[in-house]
Amino acid sequence: MMINMGPSHPAMHGVIRIITELDGEKVVSANIEIGYLHRAFEKECEVVGWGQAFPYTDRLNYVSPLINNVTYAMGVEKLLDIHPTERCNYIRVIISEISRITDHQTCIAACAMEMGAMTPFIYLMKAREYLYGLVEELTGARLTVSYVRVGGVKGDLPEGWLERVEQALEKCQREVDEVDRLLTRNRIFIDRIKDVGCISSAEAWSLGFTGPVLRSTGMPRDLRKDEPYLVYDRFDFDVPVGTAGDNYDRYLVRMEEMRQSARIIRQAIKQIPAGPVQVDLSGRPLSGSQMVDAAKMGMTADLLLRTVRPDPTLEGTDKIAAQSLNARAKGAVLPPKENTYGNIEGLMNHFMLIMEGQGIQPPQGEIYIANEAANGELGFYMVSDGSGRAYRVHCRPPCYYLMQGLDKMIVGGMIADVIATFGTINMIAGELDR
Repeated sequence: MMINMGPSHPAMHGVIRIITELDGEKVVSANIEIGYLHRAFEKECEVVGWGQAFPYTDRLNYVSPLINNVTYAMGVEKLLDIHPTERCNYIRVIISEISRITDHQTCIAACAMEMGAMTPFIYLMKAREYLYGLVEELTGARLTVSYVRVGGVKGDLPEGWLERVEQALEKCQREVDEVDRLLTRNRIFIDRIKDVGCISSAEAWSLGFTGPVLRSTGMPRDLRKDEPYLVYDRFDFDVPVGTAGDNYDRYLVRMEEMRQSARIIRQAIKQIPAGPVQVDLSGRPLSGSQMVDAAKMGMTADLLLRTVRPDPTLEGTDKIAAQSLNARAKGAVLPPKENTYGNIEGLMNHFMLIMEGQGIQPPQGEIYIANEAANGELGFYMVSDGSGRAYRVHCRPPCYYLMQGLDKMIVGGMIADVIATFGTINMIAGELDR
């Protein structure tokens, strides 16, 4: 019997169609159909400036968008041969690991719920809210963050934010431990996922698997360890691996990775260089509007020495903060607002980076950059022709390679096992279809 699972099946999330051939309830063959959420991501990156593609990267893996931001920015920086500051690199590590935790929480929660375990879903969604609150405070959004910039980040950390990260991690850990007690030794849960959806390490590697799914087969491949980037080589953390490559091992790997991510974040908080210190060099701080008015009247004698009190939407983008966050690269990084509003050089610099036909212009060349995202190796292949727009941007989404091996993981199993196996892959359609 031929049976369609999806795209309207709830567990297929409206974006995947699996055409199954059944013998009773046993899956004899499966044909995976993707493409229901294709957004032309790569072509969109070719019609906007290099720095304007960040909102598009948010919509790749939209459960952990900050990792997408970081990877794309690192690619453009590699083309430009510029290097962000130490503080910026630590901030990027912290936000990436927060995103990894939220991604794994979503995966385990959704997978458990689709197998009928509603209580763990509620616990993990509660835990995820603690972290999403931090992301919203930092970026102004929960998912569509667009926080990272070429050469740095949008703004510095809010006052007391790192202390709130510590508190949120403690609360998250309590919820994750509760889910551990509910699921890890639960006989019903184990019977549903143990020795189901198995794949060998050799087969997984040949299909291009990366991330937790590959590590569940026993292969300890993790770019943070094997090819360290940012400042990951300064942290002590473990890479959890499985043995059987089944759904249960994938669950256990993700549970442990959340703990290891929290371990990395705590080390990063202790090591991060100090942030900017606001010092009033010449009288009281000005508001942004006062500075603009003074510049219009030609009263620019000491504007560059004045401390400016930014508007709420520009917190952390002032000159002192910019020095500790952004690379020294006028051709790629927007000048601080004091310079933009207070002197002609800063205004011209800002104008040239923003205006049509100018913008960030890397030299001709091509690069490939990859980060360890929540689902595996997220890579960008970028080609520059020397203009203000990309000649070519290709995304290597980890989900794509996992989905091409899904049929091998479900054929021979039961129709009910398709849901569990699909859930442990953690397919995110924005990343898969792009």
